[in-house]
Parts: sequence; structure tokens; C-alpha cells
Amino acid sequence: MNIDQYFDATGLSPNRNRLMVWKTVAMLSIYFVPFIAILAGAYEVHPFLFYMCWFVMGIGVVGIGTSVMHDGNHGAYTGDKSRDKFIGLVIHLVGGNDISWKIQHNILHHTYTNIDGLDDDIDAGTLLRFTPHARKVPMHRYQHLYAWFVYSLMTLYWCTAKDFLAVINYNRIGLLKKERISLRTALLEVALSKILYFSIFLVLPLLLSGAGWTSVVLGFLLMHFVAGLSLACIFQLAHVMEESDFAKPSDDRKMESSWAVHQLQNTVNFAPTNKLLSWFIGGLNFQIEHHLFPHICHVHYPNLSPIVAKTAAEFGLQYQVRPTFRNALKAHAQMLKKLGE
Repeated sequence: MNIDQYFDATGLSPNRNRLMVWKTVAMLSIYFVPFIAILAGAYEVHPFLFYMCWFVMGIGVVGIGTSVMHDGNHGAYTGDKSRDKFIGLVIHLVGGNDISWKIQHNILHHTYTNIDGLDDDIDAGTLLRFTPHARKVPMHRYQHLYAWFVYSLMTLYWCTAKDFLAVINYNRIGLLKKERISLRTALLEVALSKILYFSIFLVLPLLLSGAGWTSVVLGFLLMHFVAGLSLACIFQLAHVMEESDFAKPSDDRKMESSWAVHQLQNTVNFAPTNKLLSWFIGGLNFQIEHHLFPHICHVHYPNLSPIVAKTAAEFGLQYQVRPTFRNALKAHAQMLKKLGE
């Protein structure tokens, strides 16, 4: 049975179901309910409650990013282009921008997975070395120790400078033109999205929470530290691993293997039996299924996994999976150390 036969046999839609709708409500609530509590005076009740609200908001950023925004911007939530685009706009409420995200993730990462110089997801400048083909500097010897702090800054960098730098770079290499977006329009949209984000989630707490500006800034930073570290640990466990092939980049941007085989060679699943983790992170522990079928809603990945594994075996291909999140996290840390050495 292949994937099309599965949906024909079950009569299911490859897009969202009723549980996905309730899940979306839950993820948005994890983010917005503590934010309302912050504005309503959580600090005056107790400073610990105030900071806990920011902490929970960081968890909400992860839930929205992996379980709602991700499917929307892949066109996998409803299958309707305009409705999915609307759902994908929730990225602006967690500090991102849909224009740069779609180019970086949908186009570059999903097309050139783990190829140095083409996949922006493994480009951390000189701070971190995610591929054996990247330039190595002496400090990489310690990256398995300091990477976690860098990870915690990910969404903070994302909501401040990254989107501006990304659209400028994408314009330089012609990707904005392919998306029929001018640099001026892209920069304007990024700027407006950042103004909206900081006005709501930083200025409003400064004006209405009753907490001092240092407490608000610390809470805001706490939210991003939680979100950045969590999101990085979700996405890096799927690609920066010992099992990954890390094909060498070529001048003509052609891969040695076919696209589907390349995805299998450079993607790793983890914790496939952990239902709570799978529910919360949008099925991204089934990263193989996501890379092969990004247009299918993540609620179906656990049922598609055995089909993909069986098909891979039939073609003599390795279906790479780590049994638990802890095992995958340890393996990623070991890979960071190996790449640094």
C-alpha cells in the first residue's frame, strides 16, 4: 500500500481533521492566556506568577510554530491555498515573517536538505559547524558545550535581525524575484510585522502589566530562551546526526541521489512511540514523513510511518529512526562534538 492508497482506503482527507482544529485552539491558548494574565496584573499577584506566564508563553511559541504555523505555511492545514496562507500568518504573532520563512524552509531546506551553502537551516555562520563540509574554526572544538546557549537565542535573533538579513540575501540570489516579491515590498512587510509584534508583546506589557521595565524585558527574554532552545532541539535532532549523509554541494545544484532518496539519507525520525511529544511538536519527530509529504497534515504522520518504512526497505534504503527523544538529543550532542573535532 502506498500513501495514496492509504487515503483512498481509509476515506480520510490528507489535511486537518476535527482534532487538529481543537489542537490549534489549545496551542493558541497556551500562548495567549498567560499573556492576558500578564496584562491583567500577574506581577502584582506574585512576581513568580509573572515569570511563569512568560515561561508558558515560550512553550506556546513552540506549539504554535510546530503544530499550527508549520502546516499552514506548507499548505497542509486545509489544502486551500488562501485559507492556509491566512493560518500561516500566525507566524507574525510569534515574531517571525512568512515571506522569509517560506523561502528558507519550504524552498531551500526542503529542496537542499543538509547541503552546505544551500540549506539555510544548517548555516549558523562561524558560531556553529553543522556539516563536515563547512569551514572549521578553533572554537568549534567546544561547540557541543556552548551550542545550547546559541540555540536559546534563535527566536530572539529571528524576531529582530534575521528576517531583514534573509530577505536582502534572498533578493541578492534571485529568490524574491522567483516569488514575485520586490525587495522593497519584502522589507516593508518584515518591518511592519516586527512593529506589530513588539507593540503587542513588549510595549503593551510595559504599559499595562504593572511590572517594571526590567521585569518585562527579563520575562520577554525568558520566553524567547525557552522557545529558541526547544525549537532548535526539535529541528536539529532530525538532521544534524551521525546517520545523515551530508552530500557535498555541487556548482550546478544537482544532488547525487534523487530528491526522495536524498531526504531519506539526510533525515532522522525520533521518539516515534511518544504520543504526547508527537502531539505537541506537530509530528515533527516523524521528520522523514514530513520531508517526503510536506503537503500532508502532520496528524497523519504516525499512520504513514510504517508505509514509508516498508517502501524504503523494499528499495534497500535505510529508514533512520532514534527510539527516544533523550537518545536523539545525546546523539546530536555527540555529532556536534565530532563536527567540532
